[in-house]
Amino acid sequence: MKSDPKNWAQMIKSSPAARERAASGFMDAQAASRQLLASLRDITAGTAPAKNKLDDIVRLVAKELRADVCSCFVVRSGDFLELFSTTGLKPDQPHPARMRVGEGLVGDIAAHATSLSLSDAALHPGFVARPETGGFEFRSFCGVPVLRGGVVCGVLLIQDRRQRIYGAEVVDILQMVSMVLAELVTSGGIVAIQEISAVLSSGGKPTHSEGVSLGRGLAIGQAVLYEPRLTMQNIVAEDTGEQKFRLQQAVAGMHEAINRMLHQDISLTGTETRDILEAYQMFARDRGWLARIEAAVDKGLSAEAAVQSTLNETRARMMQINDSYIRERLQDLEDLSNRLLSHLMRQQQEKSHEKLPDDIILVARSMGPAALLDYDRNRLKGVILEKGSHSNHVAIVARSLGIPVVGQCADLLNYVASGDQVIVDGDHGVVYLRPSQYVVDLYARSMEARARRTSMYRRMQHQQSVTKDGIMVSVQMNAGLLSEVGALQNAGADGIGLFRTELSFMGLKKYPLVVTQAELYGRVLDQAGDKPVVFRTLDIGGDKPLPYFKAPEEENPALGWRAVRIGMDRPAVLRTQFRALIRGAKGRNIKIMLPLVTEVAEYDRARALLEMEKKRARRDNIPVPEKIELGVMLEVPALLWQLDTLLPTVDFISVGTNDLMQYLYAVDRGNDALRNRYDSLSPAMLGVLKTIADKCRAAGVPVSVCGEMAGQPLEAMVLIALGYETLSLSAQSVEAVKMMIPTLDTGCLLPYLEQLMKARDHSLRERLLSFARDHQVNIAWNG
Repeated sequence: MKSDPKNWAQMIKSSPAARERAASGFMDAQAASRQLLASLRDITAGTAPAKNKLDDIVRLVAKELRADVCSCFVVRSGDFLELFSTTGLKPDQPHPARMRVGEGLVGDIAAHATSLSLSDAALHPGFVARPETGGFEFRSFCGVPVLRGGVVCGVLLIQDRRQRIYGAEVVDILQMVSMVLAELVTSGGIVAIQEISAVLSSGGKPTHSEGVSLGRGLAIGQAVLYEPRLTMQNIVAEDTGEQKFRLQQAVAGMHEAINRMLHQDISLTGTETRDILEAYQMFARDRGWLARIEAAVDKGLSAEAAVQSTLNETRARMMQINDSYIRERLQDLEDLSNRLLSHLMRQQQEKSHEKLPDDIILVARSMGPAALLDYDRNRLKGVILEKGSHSNHVAIVARSLGIPVVGQCADLLNYVASGDQVIVDGDHGVVYLRPSQYVVDLYARSMEARARRTSMYRRMQHQQSVTKDGIMVSVQMNAGLLSEVGALQNAGADGIGLFRTELSFMGLKKYPLVVTQAELYGRVLDQAGDKPVVFRTLDIGGDKPLPYFKAPEEENPALGWRAVRIGMDRPAVLRTQFRALIRGAKGRNIKIMLPLVTEVAEYDRARALLEMEKKRARRDNIPVPEKIELGVMLEVPALLWQLDTLLPTVDFISVGTNDLMQYLYAVDRGNDALRNRYDSLSPAMLGVLKTIADKCRAAGVPVSVCGEMAGQPLEAMVLIALGYETLSLSAQSVEAVKMMIPTLDTGCLLPYLEQLMKARDHSLRERLLSFARDHQVNIAWNG
């Protein structure tokens, strides 16, 4: 919170003296900064007691910044601040000024951990006139928090009798001094070490942060900040030949280390993680990148400076492009640049096992996916990311390692310090920083229960899922890459209810030939064995562009030219995929699903294209499956009013709850501000789902759900009661849903649910949670 710049501008405009003071203040700050650095070094290097050093620093700041007052407050246990050192004030006793955190200007700085700069302090709504801090005698005020590991342990401030505008340079100087004071205050020489430790362990804000779940699971451990930055000693070099030789040696060493790292864990073979890391390895061998570094060396830079310069230039260009794929590549580039620098500087960043804890919670603002493999897998327990989405490569690699991941935690990263105890709740997207012992014990018991239940699930995972009242439920999984199909058996899923064919397309440099597609689909069917697979045709466009497929720029791509709409306008796209699916099936029965069908006419057109390809296959003596089921992914509300027309001809319906809810509520599900505004367990959404299930049941058409709702045990409980006997979810969610099903009696739930759906409530979640608890329905995420 800072004073209004409009007031400053007005004062400067109206007062020549003020303009002169502002200009002189700027020059004073510049000179003071240089002098302060030298003097601070002398004070901190001395042997005087900590209290004397604090007094010397306070006097130094007042002198160099030409302030009438400089004071340092220290946070004490009990959530209050006490004046420990001052020059310019005349306290009657050693520590007379005490105030609560949040009280007055000083308390406001401590409460919000933000700087405050005021040319007229009395005009601020938080100003409190206290005699022991000068009252109305001092007009101007500038203060900064003293932070240690993101925790406020004090406040440093200056005051002036005259009206003075403190520029950014003054704030910067105070912040620089506050870093020195933080070490001094927390060393134990100012306040007893036991007291300051209590302040640090309880004063971090926030201690609880709600992010986004990117990988399920629970973990308790110690924060380890991912800080790959290295300090360069030499920037300019005279011998370019020597620098190029050093660069070549470092590049060779980096390539060897990356190759060794990627092959040290055979469990990564054949997974999506392997695909990502192999792409990373190819990036490391990109000649264009290396050539740019060599060109920088030719200009006279050292090898290290050339690597950093190339990174800076490339980062500046890539940051101007608003494209998630480009941003992923930027993370790879930064990670590779840091690796190359570490080889050049002979500081190989292999994490020291002696220095790192046994329970690492890795906290990162930005990192490449391969960086996770630098850490001992037995010690790495969880990951916290500043940003991130499910497509984030770091999150994908972490999930493949079985590690919980929480993203969108930018606020928490401002307060966490290495060594802080952290709990990562990947099931609910929550992080606890410096949790109480009660919370730690709670999660520890939950993790123990999870381990017991996982052991129990292993004994029953291949059994048919049946509710208490005898309803058989098929729990299938979603997949998008051949490597993911391998998890079918281990997850205990009954089949693949959604195979996203576009994901394989996204990893290619050009549109795949029919023979390439057919080989992929055939291998998917081979790996699935006798379990069913539902292939969704290309759902490209929107947030899933193909680099080789030109699509128009749209203001709202989610509502634009995508999915089956592309197939309608470019029938060759849909026909070639139908052709490849028929060839890949080799006579085996297959299921094909059309995404984003908006009207029955689109389904009829796609059916006609499929019939053309069946005739073509027969003409070419290619085996045609006896049964090719063509279904619809119901995600556009318009189709709800055409179900009676569609159901007599469609082979199956699969409800895509993610987009259906987005379009039903006219809300962008990628908008963080609206992410939790509407609940899937609302009367409106459940009413729509019940209508679909009832109509499909009456028409004898199989219906399933393949959205995120199906993967949440509570939501899955409701879906089964509404009549959905096939659910398709992520492989990680299969266990929790299958553990829930045998504990559910839909005969008890459905009448209650029908009554609830008549309510005018925003959400029915709490009442459904109560039902589950009262009837012992196992809706816990493995604990």
